[in-house]
Amino acid sequence: MTRSLIVKPVPVPLPPSALVAVDRAIADLRRGGLIALTEDGVVTALVLAAEGATSEALKRLAEAAGAPPMVAMTGRRATVLGLASGQKTVLMAAESGLTSSHVLSLADPLDRRDPTPDLAPRPAPAWAEAAVALCKLARLLPAAVVAATDRPQPGLFTVGAEDLLAYQQNASRSLRRVAEARVPLEDAENARIVAFRPADGGIEHLAIVIGSPDRDAPVLTRLHSECFTGDLLGSLRCDCGDQLRGAIAQISQAGGGVLLYLAQEGRGIGLVNKLRAYELQDIGFDTLDANLQLGFDDDERVYLPAAEMLRLLGIRRVRLMTNNPAKVSGLAQHDIEVTERVPHIFPSNGHNEKYLRTKATRSGHLF
Repeated sequence: MTRSLIVKPVPVPLPPSALVAVDRAIADLRRGGLIALTEDGVVTALVLAAEGATSEALKRLAEAAGAPPMVAMTGRRATVLGLASGQKTVLMAAESGLTSSHVLSLADPLDRRDPTPDLAPRPAPAWAEAAVALCKLARLLPAAVVAATDRPQPGLFTVGAEDLLAYQQNASRSLRRVAEARVPLEDAENARIVAFRPADGGIEHLAIVIGSPDRDAPVLTRLHSECFTGDLLGSLRCDCGDQLRGAIAQISQAGGGVLLYLAQEGRGIGLVNKLRAYELQDIGFDTLDANLQLGFDDDERVYLPAAEMLRLLGIRRVRLMTNNPAKVSGLAQHDIEVTERVPHIFPSNGHNEKYLRTKATRSGHLF
């Protein structure tokens, strides 16, 4: 018997959504590529990650833009360098031209070279803030080499500056439940793990639902940011592993609740940058100042993903296990009612005493 072969026309794919475009820009940036930024659909600047600024890459950027490269950095980083203060984003230009050594010394506090002496700050337009935001989303050092341009860039991937600045909010609001399974745990045999993924297919956040929480009453809840070193390896530099396992046990003993495991390593700066911060801590900086030296805020986490996950789980009111008032206000800001803050304290171990002291004295944690 002969079967006929029916060929259906394949529709032309739609242009990438804003979320997918940002993901593609992140991937290209991490590979050392140039990205074209647009405002209202018009190319306004080219971007290169500062930590990938080789001599060849700087030359390629300058030739494509037809303008000299500058460095866009956070106001935090500019302040610790003594170059500017009181600004969210700073543009730095060098009268004699930027070299790769100049760029790395500006971006990386672990680079021992001094910045070039003829640096001059310039007003930072919105696209400069977007360039820094792109580096943060890529979990790179929060500094970019940029050049203003009005040239068309047919060979480069293009992304909207406004899409970069709105990415975290848009990705959080697009979270959907994609999988769940029963996973008995050592301290909570009646547990299920629910995975949530944004619409662009980005990194998943997880919820560990323990027991059968009563959603008509405030649900005992813990927001836990992933910590590879503490959660998986048992690092003594922090109290994250203790807090993770302690929360699971406490929620189980209480009869039910939820632990949200958020993909926000290192207070939102990523694992590689957290290791850089550890190196800075080893030469004398505390947790907060190490982040500021790198150019980050002391805490880069956002809590909209947690609020969206709770809503998707049918939870609107929580008893929040935390020592961090910012988590309480972060959920309240996104319409999740925190009826009670439940302290979540564990003894220090000799290696994390300074870390815990900094949390209390400088970050406002309640112990």
